[in-house]
Formats: sequence, C-alpha cells, structure tokens
Amino acid sequence: MPDIIDLLWRDDVAPQPPRRGPRPRISAGDVVATAAALADAGGLPTVTVRALGEKLGVTPMAVYTYVNSREDLLVLMADLAHAQMPVAGQPTTAGWRARVRHLADDNRELLRTRPWLLEVHDPRLVLGPGTIAKYDRELAVFEGLGLADTDQDAVLAYVLDFARAGARRWLDAHSAGELDWHAVATPLSERLGARYPLAQRVGGAAGEQLDGPYDPDSAWRFGMERVLGGLAPLLDDHARHAQ
Repeated sequence: MPDIIDLLWRDDVAPQPPRRGPRPRISAGDVVATAAALADAGGLPTVTVRALGEKLGVTPMAVYTYVNSREDLLVLMADLAHAQMPVAGQPTTAGWRARVRHLADDNRELLRTRPWLLEVHDPRLVLGPGTIAKYDRELAVFEGLGLADTDQDAVLAYVLDFARAGARRWLDAHSAGELDWHAVATPLSERLGARYPLAQRVGGAAGEQLDGPYDPDSAWRFGMERVLGGLAPLLDDHARHAQ
C-alpha cells in the first residue's frame, strides 16, 4: 500500500519516467478528481465508495486500492483543490495592502466555491505539491518586507484564518435561504420591549442599514480593513527598513 507521500506526488502531479507494463484503466488521479467533483456538487457526504465506483466503472472495494482510505482521499482531494485554485491577477508593483487584500479574497472565494475544504483538517495536507505551491505563492505576498521567516509564516496564517472565518460566515448566512427579516424582527421587537435595550437599539440600527441581522459581505469589508490596520505597524515599519 503506497504511503501518503507517494500518493500526493504520484505520476499525474509529479511526472516520473514511464514504467513498463500495461497502463491501468483508471488511476489514483481519476479517483481523486471524481471525488472532488462529487464533493463540489453535493458536499463530502456524497463522496462514498459506492458513488465513486459507479462513476469510475469499478467495484466499490476497488476504489481504496488506489487511495488507501477515506482519510487519505480527503487529503488528496484538498491538495488537488489547492493546485486548481484560481488566483486573481494583480500588478507586481502593488503595495502590500493590495496584495494582502487579493490573498484574502482569493482564499475566501476558494472556500465559498468548495466549502467542503473547511471540513478537511488533516495536518498531512501540508505535504502535498498543490498545497506547497499555494504556500510558496502566498508567502511571496510578504517577501521583501523585511520580515523574519517565522513572522512571514505567522502573518500568512493570520490572513488565512481571517479568510476561513469570513468564508464560513458567508456560507452560514446563505444556507438559511431567503427570509423576510423585517417581518420577523417587528413582532420580536414588540416582545423584547425594554428588556434588552442595547440589543434592540444596536440590532435595529444594523438591521436598517444591512439586509438582515448579519451581512457577511459588509462584515468582510469591515474586517478586512481591521486586518490591514492591524498589520500596518508591523509591515510598514519593516518595509521602511527594507528599503
């Protein structure tokens, strides 16, 4: 049984010299790509050996001869998603604020379009070629600012944590479907009366300004400015000394 390194760095992602013998009808790459497509369409619960077997034309038990286990399969799927991640173009001369904004936006968009990634927490994911390429590309956002390597890694993790939180809140807000918040809020406000005056005042003001009690896009913009403001003393100071 191949270990996770061999599966992550298999021939279809890191080509090796051709081997003798007949070529298999399907490959580990086929299993991973099919599983990722199933997850994109219906979430991780739809990724079953039965569904994969039907899609690939093999028996369900044969699926694991290509990917070892469901745990390994999830790592392979997430690494593929990282390798396929769309990245918005940005000028190479852009300042660090614009680069960080692009970095955060790209990661939130990845997680909004492939939300199943939020459910993959396996630490072995960092061993994959797609994930390493993503990490290398994103570290470059902070290169040349004079940060120590450990600080560069920490700042990147800080921005990615913000992007994950923003994506999760966006998904939560959109999973409930359409709801007439004003129709709900009016009778609730009458019940509250003077019991929670602060919640009523602030929540009412926010509800009037936003489309509902929580607008994830407005919260994202607000939070992004706070992230940039929080990083500014560190990055501006290092950027001045690096010049």
